[in-house]
Amino acid sequence: MAEFVIRLADERGRLQEQVQTAASAEELRNRFTQAGYYVYSVKARGLRGRQKKIKLEAFLVFNQQFLTLIRAGVPILPALEMLAKSQKNLAFQAQLESVSQRIRTGQSPSEAFEAQGGFPAIYTTTLLAGERSGHLEDVLARYLNFQRISLTFRKKLTASMFYPALLVIMVISMFIFLITFVVPKFGQLYDQIGGKLPTLTLLLLALGNNFQAYILYAIPVIALISYGLWRWSRTDSGANRIDRIRLKMPVFGMIWVKYQVAQFARTLSTLLEGGMPPVPSLETAARSISSRLIAKAVKSSVVSVREGKPLSQALMKTKVFPDLATSMIEVGESTGALPQMLNSVAEFFEEDVQTALTAALSLIEPIILVVMGVVVVTIMIALYLPIFSLGQSGTMGGR
Repeated sequence: MAEFVIRLADERGRLQEQVQTAASAEELRNRFTQAGYYVYSVKARGLRGRQKKIKLEAFLVFNQQFLTLIRAGVPILPALEMLAKSQKNLAFQAQLESVSQRIRTGQSPSEAFEAQGGFPAIYTTTLLAGERSGHLEDVLARYLNFQRISLTFRKKLTASMFYPALLVIMVISMFIFLITFVVPKFGQLYDQIGGKLPTLTLLLLALGNNFQAYILYAIPVIALISYGLWRWSRTDSGANRIDRIRLKMPVFGMIWVKYQVAQFARTLSTLLEGGMPPVPSLETAARSISSRLIAKAVKSSVVSVREGKPLSQALMKTKVFPDLATSMIEVGESTGALPQMLNSVAEFFEEDVQTALTAALSLIEPIILVVMGVVVVTIMIALYLPIFSLGQSGTMGGR
């Protein structure tokens, strides 16, 4: 007998988490299912899920192949074994082999994938919905469509950020090069010439000398500070603080909120279309949100939905979701087409995020170029100002 942590919902949708003893996860799942509970997940106690997450692109290809084999009539276990042998990623291959072994011993595919710890929660949840409804092919097809859209949108955002990021790197690199190599050379030249230097030139030379003198000490200090900030960002207080700052940023804060709303709406739509009950779907969708504060707000709405209140009212009460999103969800609930309306919400906000981000970056790019120009021009003026002064002095002396 082994101990398992089981998460389940009763007939009213109230979620519970219990520690139970059973011979296997499947036996425990069947016991509570027959008692009228909706079993959300069963995990061996102490399992932390530290497996390395598989890349989204590779996981997308695997699921496309998996769906093709199932549609061709290949049973799940032989299909998984076949795909495991063809994987070039050894870590992913080991995970699939473990999944196959667990299914061979009687576990369901959703349990076997969930036990690995490196797969998205929405994937194992949709697999469970497919198993319960008997429409695994349809569920996998919806998941693939969801991931394709999400991946395409993510790539568009990455492409939009690439050029501004490149400009910032160029500005920093150019400044370091000028301060480290160019300014000290001029300093040696002016030491040989002698004479009084302009204040701007003296400040720049002092900056260059200090930069060279302390750079070897500054690098490890910066590395330690960066590591400390990274460790702090992994804590609850640090992550919440960073998230709060991110949400309050002008322009980009609202873009971040809209992106999270789009991700939530598309995830929830996929789960509902797969046959998952509203409360477990809402909780899983909340886990797909990157922002801790928004995820916490969504989780707080679960209580209201469990009590029978409409989802739109529950989300409106969080004061996080835009009014347009809650209004569209309210229309979807009143017409009985909530999954379709959630897809519309996702599409609308994804397009809005893309438009707003493009507009914001189109303003930032010239600002970066202007800053780059000002930095370079200021350094050049500071370096060549003494030469101009010497030239003018020589001309005056010649007269």
